[in-house]
Formats: sequence, C-alpha cells, structure tokens
Amino acid sequence: MSTENLPQSPEQQPPRKPRVAVVFGGRSSEHGISMVTAGAVLRAIDRTKYDVLPIGITREGRWVLTADEPERMAITERRTPDVEELAESSEGGVILPVDPANREVVYSEPGSVPKALGEVDVVFPMLHGPYGEDGTLQGLLELSGVPYVGSGVLASAVGQDKEYMKRVFISFGLPVGPYVVIRPREWELDESTARKKIIDFAGEHGWPLFVKPARAGSSIGITKVDDLSGLDEAIAAARQHDPKFLVEALLRGREIECGVLEFEDGPRASVPAEIPPVQSHDYYDFEAKYIDSAPGLVPAPLTPEQTAEVRRLAVEAFDAASCEGLVRADFFLTEDGTFVINEINTMPGFTPISMYPQMWEATGVPYPELVDRLIQAALRRSTGLR
Repeated sequence: MSTENLPQSPEQQPPRKPRVAVVFGGRSSEHGISMVTAGAVLRAIDRTKYDVLPIGITREGRWVLTADEPERMAITERRTPDVEELAESSEGGVILPVDPANREVVYSEPGSVPKALGEVDVVFPMLHGPYGEDGTLQGLLELSGVPYVGSGVLASAVGQDKEYMKRVFISFGLPVGPYVVIRPREWELDESTARKKIIDFAGEHGWPLFVKPARAGSSIGITKVDDLSGLDEAIAAARQHDPKFLVEALLRGREIECGVLEFEDGPRASVPAEIPPVQSHDYYDFEAKYIDSAPGLVPAPLTPEQTAEVRRLAVEAFDAASCEGLVRADFFLTEDGTFVINEINTMPGFTPISMYPQMWEATGVPYPELVDRLIQAALRRSTGLR
C-alpha cells in the first residue's frame, strides 16, 4: 500500500524554520532611519533559512503589522519613510507575549477576534534612540523570554546615555575627551548657573564646543557652537530631543570608526574606517550621513600599529559596557597620535551606506552573512541573567 498520502509522523515532518520578527520605526526622532535600516536587513535575510515577520512601531507607539516591502523603506527625495505608510491597518495592533512559556504573537483589531500570528523565535530590533535602543524594548523581551539581536538591558541603556557611557569608559581606563553634563533639573531650576557652568568649561577648553542631546543618535540635535552667541540656540536644539544634554570640547584630529561583532569564540573587531571631512558640511551631521551619503574610507589609512590599537580599544569598549552581538565604536585620532573614544552605538545603522556593514564587508563578512551571524548569536543566547 502506498504511504504517499498518509499523515507524516513528527519525526518525518521537516523542521520549522526559525521565525525572525524584525521590529522597526519607534517613538524616537530616529524613526525614519530605523526604517531605512530595517529595509536593508529585510532584503538581506535568507528567506530559505528564516521566516520573517515585519513589525512596525508608529511614532505614537502603536505596534502594527506592515507590508514586507523593503523597497518602500528608503529615503526618497531627501525624506525618510514612516511606519504609518506601511501599516496594514490604521487600527489593528500587534501584541507580544508576556509569558516566557508562550512566544506566540497576536494581532488584534477593534471588534474582531484576536488572530494568532504564530511563535517568534528571535527579535531583530532595528530601533534607534529612546524607546527601543536604550534597554526599554530589551527589558520587554527579557520579560517575554524571547531572544533578541544585540545588547541586553544594561549595555543598551549605557550605550544610549552618553554621560554614563563615558563614566563607564573612564572607570575601565579608556581615554575620553573633556565634557560637561547639564541635567534636566539643573537647567530647569537655575538656567543662569547651568549656563555659567558651560561658559566656565569653554574658558578652560576653548571654543568651538559641541552641544548634544545625551540620549539621541544619528547626529540628531547636535550643534557645533563657535562662540557664546550661538550657545542658547544650540541648547534649545538639543533639548528638543532630550532634556539632558552634554557639552563636549572639540578634539582636533581624524574620525575613526571600528565595528565589533560577536563570534562563537567571542567579540572581534573589523578593519577600521575613517570619516574624512565632508565638503559643504561643518562636521559629520545627520544630512552628511544619510541624505548626502558622505563616503567613508574603508579601510582607514592607518599604520599597522594604529589599526591594531583601535581594534583593541573597540573590543575593550564592547566588554567594558557588557555589550553583546554588535557595536560600532567611534574614536578620534588626535594630533598627538592618541586614540580617544567618542562613543559606542549598540545598534548601529544597517543602511546600504552605513559604516558598520561596510567595515565588516572589508573584513571578509558580507552583508547577508553579517545579518545571519547576528541572528545566530541571538539564538545561541538565553534570556535572563547571563
């Protein structure tokens, strides 16, 4: 008798492909760049190896099912995309599991019976900035027991807050440039005293200075201030994105970046890249990065000794902040030949022009393999204390 049409036993059924939820958008000012990043990742994920579930978070914080159409997640006519444009419904929402024993995602619309979307094996959180990259989403996924790509709660929070990032680096002996922090209560209680603190800092380190939101990325809200006359406007620009802000001294030198990736035997550093001065831009700001696509030099024209040193420092920064998965570490190579770490980014841009994938491509890890390695590293790692 033929067995062709008989039900297969569990042993005969093909194994289910791991299901990857790619989460993007979010409530931060980096919403659009997050979508561009996610679009590149969606194009690169091997669909023969993984099932993919695209989930967008609107600017208001609603989780939605979106079309799996990465070609619509690109910068067009100098404008970044929006999750609402890809949402399958203006009212429906996605609900993540809160029970570690159940990884099933549910979709719900008003007046309709909730619909199960199946289990998720790993989340790829392509979110930048607050409410996603800063440990908040990572905490939710820890509670849900769902593995995810990238650093955990602590490292994500440290990587997002430039003040505490610098404090951690200093405690581990990593070189950090001069800075001063103005916290929200400090500014709100006595603006004149807080402003004097900055002016005194300028008196010690000189102009120009950089005023930055403490917990933002993609160079959003950053202003180079050449003298006292531009200070108040720069502070207002930073505080539009974060009530806490930093003021940093200008470090004269070259901008060098280095990628760190978690392999089976631990973190390794990529070849470094250099961000040369951008014509028509005063510094490497948001428009230079994403709109005008300023090219970097990959690999950076460094001596073998300098290359080895910046790679060593990048891995040290990764370990100092207890990072996992990936990091882009940004440095200045000062005029006296010293590397000073500026910051780390625990979820760097993955757009086609982003430096992190370019550096790994030059190191011998092409984009699709890079995405696969990150997913596999997340699947190997448990949630909870580790």
